[in-house]
Amino acid sequence: MTNSESRQSKWQFRFFTIWTGQQFSIIGSMVAQFALVWWLTQITGSARILASATLVARLPGVLFGPVVAAVVDRGNRRKIMIVADGLVALAAALLAYLFWSGRMQVWHVYIIMLARSIGGMFHWPAMHASTSLMVPKEQLSRVAGINQTMRGILDIVSPPLGALLLSLMPLHGIMALDVVTAAIAIAPLFFVAIPQPERRALAIATGGKPSLWQDVREGLRYVSSWPGLLLLLTMATLLNFLLNPAFTLMPLLVSKYFGGEALQLGWMHSGWGLGIVLGGLTLSVWGGFRRRIVTSLIGVIGMGLGTLAIGLTPATLFVVALVGISVAGFMNPIANGPLHAIFQAATAPEMQGRVFTLIGSLAAAMSPLGMAIAGPVADAIGVRAWFIMGGLACILMGAGALFVPAIMHLEENGMSHQTVQAARASEKSEAAA
Repeated sequence: MTNSESRQSKWQFRFFTIWTGQQFSIIGSMVAQFALVWWLTQITGSARILASATLVARLPGVLFGPVVAAVVDRGNRRKIMIVADGLVALAAALLAYLFWSGRMQVWHVYIIMLARSIGGMFHWPAMHASTSLMVPKEQLSRVAGINQTMRGILDIVSPPLGALLLSLMPLHGIMALDVVTAAIAIAPLFFVAIPQPERRALAIATGGKPSLWQDVREGLRYVSSWPGLLLLLTMATLLNFLLNPAFTLMPLLVSKYFGGEALQLGWMHSGWGLGIVLGGLTLSVWGGFRRRIVTSLIGVIGMGLGTLAIGLTPATLFVVALVGISVAGFMNPIANGPLHAIFQAATAPEMQGRVFTLIGSLAAAMSPLGMAIAGPVADAIGVRAWFIMGGLACILMGAGALFVPAIMHLEENGMSHQTVQAARASEKSEAAA
């Protein structure tokens, strides 16, 4: 075996050992989440309850995302992932006990979702930032494609599996299954090393290890000084304000408007997942346009068309809604894949935890407000209105962004931004010397 083959075999073993465990945990959590949301739907039938439960899950990431990102970049990412996955496992174990003992109440869902949200808030940036250190740069696109495809497969498999398990076993059994899959994800982390990034620039500039607040401010400056990024984030924030409530209230659309059951809800989730798989495969074969941002904006427009179709579908034509959500799913990787490549290529490894989390937090900043408004509005005028508004917003904003120079040149601005940041770091290093 040559040195090149040995290095390739080493990173593949390290990365995919951790990655495989994570996939088990994800499918366990998705099945448990499906069962929990359907239980809420059957017990309450309230859009306000579903929206507020989702609000509780989303709010910590928006409020504390920048601080969490700095903690991830400062700390040992492997240990952070172990603790985060452990918290999710404990939350699932508590759910299993509550259902088993017959003590489960609606308010318990809020506590559990908050705990799971905190775990995921630490886990996602730790895993995402670690990927670029474990995987060679020339293989990052391939790994991103695998992640997109696997995400779609899990979206296809987990809802029908959740519906099947609901018919075969009690809820406490499903929650116990989530504990087992979380343990499978944690186990490899005790044995597989994850490299840590070098943190040079700010340490040199400050004469030692920077404070947590300095790390947070550095991440904010990095994002705010990237031309066009804040405009794109503003657009994403407005779209999340409309789209997240719509898809959160999907169980009510299926049960109250289309008259469906858990199986039909599973079909809707699977249609979304199938669309993501096909969209990811299409993007990997096609590669998109030379200017990646154009590909992304076309994906946003396509998602809007699919979402609008769901909102306009008559109650007797459930199959049309299935087609609409499949189209939206197909366009999702077309929209997100190119942006992911732009951000990953233009961001320094030691900044990735902060940058990706800040982008996610800023983009989702209006989502809690949307959730708070969505419940009462949907109870008053119906869930379909959110799909119609969200679809129209995607179409109009996606098309309008094609004529905004700062957004259209986001990729070139990003590469220039990385060069400027490197030059500033060099100047600080020389000044400190």
